[in-house]
Amino acid sequence: MEFPPQIGGIATYVDQFASALEPDKTIVLAPNYKEKDFVEEFDKSRKYKIIRQDFLYPKFVWPRWLKLYWQVKKIVQEEKIELILINHVLPVGYIGSLIKTFLKVPFLIISHGTDVTYATRTKWKKNRLRKIILKSEQVVFNSESLKRRFLEKVPEFESKSLVMYPCPDKDFFVSPPAEEIKILRDKLALEGKKVILTIARMEDGKGFPHMVRALPEILQKEPHVVWIIVGDGPKRVEVLKSIQEKSLQNVVRFMGKVSHSEIKKYYYLADLFVLFTHPDHGREEGLGLVFLEAQAAGLPVIAGKSGGVEEAVINMQTGIVIDIRQKANVTDETVVEMLQNPDFAKSLAQNAQNRIKTEFIWEHQLKKLDNWLE
Repeated sequence: MEFPPQIGGIATYVDQFASALEPDKTIVLAPNYKEKDFVEEFDKSRKYKIIRQDFLYPKFVWPRWLKLYWQVKKIVQEEKIELILINHVLPVGYIGSLIKTFLKVPFLIISHGTDVTYATRTKWKKNRLRKIILKSEQVVFNSESLKRRFLEKVPEFESKSLVMYPCPDKDFFVSPPAEEIKILRDKLALEGKKVILTIARMEDGKGFPHMVRALPEILQKEPHVVWIIVGDGPKRVEVLKSIQEKSLQNVVRFMGKVSHSEIKKYYYLADLFVLFTHPDHGREEGLGLVFLEAQAAGLPVIAGKSGGVEEAVINMQTGIVIDIRQKANVTDETVVEMLQNPDFAKSLAQNAQNRIKTEFIWEHQLKKLDNWLE
């Protein structure tokens, strides 16, 4: 249900997964968004076909997702679809199950984390989950951590479970033109500044309050720091208010939503990527695609321990991973240490980039689905 221009790891994952497939054989059914200009620009930039629809009936019609079923059924019949890839177990899994029952088209489930938490929250949902998985051919997880959490709830489906890591766009390995970076640096008044970058949906579990609290301590030791935030979400107002309360407006550059084509520039103008992810009311990070993108761009990374993050960032080898719940008081020290020891930071970043180039590439990961994609 998430797809660009919405910002977030799941939306980016779906797009990059689709981009790695044969474009003339790939169709993405995606939701409409209010930002029509963003939608039109994005859809034109993609080689695969995108169909935009409003997925749900009004609230007085139940089940609301039945509208999506009729949309999928129509596309399957008109386009002669041979395989369906479903993101999110519930409620979209119902649709895959019905399509397989009536049209005999197989489906795979791709799970990202929050959908598993939601689908195992009650006994009734867990029973529905079991029935859907029984109908599916395979359940694909974006990390070993997520697969492990899933099998703790429904261990009988181990034989159907596999891990296929998301992969950053290869474009992230190549720096944008220097002139474009300079224009952006000048626009944001970054001359003589050390730049910390955070790209994330502004929601619980992303650690924005921790970074706001750490920033005054960081500034005492590194007074020329600027923090750039790219993203939006339900906690935007709260985060921006806390920044104002601490009188940090002059050192924070809030960019809001940024188009996918522009995001790469921010990775290449920054000195350090920081995202203090942490578990939140049972929800954990699936993997953290932004960590992979930052590492692909050669940017040193500090991450918060949550779910599969330690598979994306190997502590003290390809970046730094902090358990915010146990060591919240060392966040500022870690950031300062990375900024003041550029050789150490660069060595981690180089290790990370080499790992991304060998392990997190679609040609390698998609082989795990050869049985279905050939």
